[in-house]
Amino acid sequence: MLIDSHCHLDAAEFDGDRLAVVERALGLGVATIVVPAIERANFAAVASVCREFSCCRPAYGIHPMFVGRAQKADLDALRAKLADESTVAVGEIGLDYFVAEPAVELQGFFLAEQLKLARDLKLPVLLHVRRAVDAVLAQLRRIVVPGGIAHAFNGSRQQADAFIGLGFKLGFGGAMTHPRATRLRELAMTLPMEAIVLETDAPDIPPEWLGRGRNEPAELRRIAGVLAELRGVGVAEIAQQSRRNTLAVLPRLGESAL
Repeated sequence: MLIDSHCHLDAAEFDGDRLAVVERALGLGVATIVVPAIERANFAAVASVCREFSCCRPAYGIHPMFVGRAQKADLDALRAKLADESTVAVGEIGLDYFVAEPAVELQGFFLAEQLKLARDLKLPVLLHVRRAVDAVLAQLRRIVVPGGIAHAFNGSRQQADAFIGLGFKLGFGGAMTHPRATRLRELAMTLPMEAIVLETDAPDIPPEWLGRGRNEPAELRRIAGVLAELRGVGVAEIAQQSRRNTLAVLPRLGESAL
């Protein structure tokens, strides 16, 4: 059984066939789907999806690309959502230096405040990191949290080792399936398997065989197959170990993912 550790199942792209998407995933052995929020405005949508589908578990956070319209009061709303025992992590949070806006300083403020919530509530975090790996690592060394997942990891081996040393797992998904992603595929082959978790980031980051099409959690089975080929092992071994890794880093998944 597989765990999709990062999937935006609440996204509008799934409004027309969400039930069919979930059924396809379950049919291909994706037993659990972690659904992270991106801002206060979609907290309710994430909660609704996770109530409707028992295979889904929520995470709540304010994504760096949405902090420009966030208010400090949103952090109080976030704290309230995180108190719910169904919540598995703080996320999606982080830094994104690929975009010019929101300002780096504002992104840094919201990341720090959300890391403090994670620290205080003893929750792991789901990190969005784009062209900002060292800046995120610096925050994590300053504000110590109970680990988490560096989602869609695309850094260096040294940076990977730094995340692992801080108690993090590294998320691999559709990007790894593209033959031209040589550095990422090298990491997928050589990192300790105990450090890797699987994800889709659906509807985004489609695997190679979808082109620019919509990604969905059912694709996780083939993504696991690519990782198995890269590492020269069976798909069952990849599924079992990645599942074990996800449960270790997101302990609130607990019995719901067994």
